[in-house]
Amino acid sequence: MADPHDDDVLVSARELSVGYAGVQVCPPVSLALRAGQVLAVVGANGTGKSTLRTVVGALEPLGGQVTVLGERPDPRDQGFRAAVAAELGDDAVFPALTVAEHLLLTAYGHGLTDAQEVVDGLLAELTLERHRNVLPHALSSGQRRRLLLASVLARPREVLVLDEPEQRLDAGMRTRLGERLRAEGQAGPRCCWPATTPRW
Repeated sequence: MADPHDDDVLVSARELSVGYAGVQVCPPVSLALRAGQVLAVVGANGTGKSTLRTVVGALEPLGGQVTVLGERPDPRDQGFRAAVAAELGDDAVFPALTVAEHLLLTAYGHGLTDAQEVVDGLLAELTLERHRNVLPHALSSGQRRRLLLASVLARPREVLVLDEPEQRLDAGMRTRLGERLRAEGQAGPRCCWPATTPRW
């Protein structure tokens, strides 16, 4: 594990404890992750998997601290939102946009110059090509889940957070997703964002 005091550390947690309604759900956690490193948190419901929600500012810690790129997570900050991509299982889509339009809006909105190429690749990878012109309400739950995953993969990022990304995916798609995430980790710090990605 990386030294949390290292300047290359993207995500650092020190004695971080989380819970709901003031009730702690797991022992305090300390970790430090550099670019290219992958962390998977597994366990039954209520055992603390949602600790990683603190990384995106979606859950306030009960104790300890977490930093992303050396700062406290602040989803209100434009630089933070540019650096951190998250899919937390919320079924948030643009109901009037097709699958392809949804992904293109995300890619162009985050400054990708090759947005069409990126979107076409993700549609193929996540087997959504036949549904590119379909509105979200007409998708199955598994297809909508793949759309949400494609949305975070379609944008540049320095930190990627996925909360139970395997939900509603069949075995084959789980394998594909695992291979994608493993490949991104092995590719290192320049696999997912342009050199001009802002830090805040």
